[in-house]
Amino acid sequence: MHILVTNDDGVLAPGLLALAQALRANPEAKVTVLAPDRNWSASGHVKTMSRPMRINPVALADGSSALACDGAPSDCVALALLGVVEEPIDLVVSGINPNANVGNDVTYSGTVTAAMEASVNNRPGFAVSLDTPEHFEGVLDYTAAASASAKVIFKLYSFYRFDLPAPIWNINLPYRTSGDYAGVQITRQGTRIYSNAVVRRLDPRGRPYYWIGGDAPSGIEEPGTDYGAIKAGFISVTPLLLDMTDNLRLERASQLQQENKKFFAI
Repeated sequence: MHILVTNDDGVLAPGLLALAQALRANPEAKVTVLAPDRNWSASGHVKTMSRPMRINPVALADGSSALACDGAPSDCVALALLGVVEEPIDLVVSGINPNANVGNDVTYSGTVTAAMEASVNNRPGFAVSLDTPEHFEGVLDYTAAASASAKVIFKLYSFYRFDLPAPIWNINLPYRTSGDYAGVQITRQGTRIYSNAVVRRLDPRGRPYYWIGGDAPSGIEEPGTDYGAIKAGFISVTPLLLDMTDNLRLERASQLQQENKKFFAI
């Protein structure tokens, strides 16, 4: 079982190292790390086609070897699966992100869209994110999250590895250094509440520039959702699809068109 590990925080991020180490603890797993050489948080599903990309070998903090790419997380996955990594890859694992990716976060997240790129290339993709408390101070301990998520990943892979389209699993964990999770819940996407704001400033030459900022996002703690699960102490596992068709409105609009043939007359 050959696993590609990537992330959106950069190849030297401690969450990636913890995840790679936990996956390598499985004697049947071979792990290759190919990740961005810098932070690509909130980059979304990027495919770099306007310039060439470069890949360089690096050493992680534990001395293990990795590859660093100047492209986005989804670029890293595409390059690896298209042949930059010569040995065929069976699944892709992205993370561990230091903040949760729930609800609409999945469309922004470089962590999740790396897993989506795996599905584009017919490989199962797993995104792993940690719900770090908003005002946390100190060094994050990823050990418990890495160990728990690795167990979930191997279990899901054993049951769903041949599914088509290739599955995308979005895993979010509450922050627990002791690993005392309430359990695992299979969830749907919940509702994220954003408090975005634009900050306007001037550079030394008097020209305006802008930051998109605001308060940290919250959400609705609804049972059965990713956000509700992690706030209740559970590990959330959400299956995602690349197909974003709104089936409810598809049905309603099709019915409307059938009932009124001239509705869309142009």
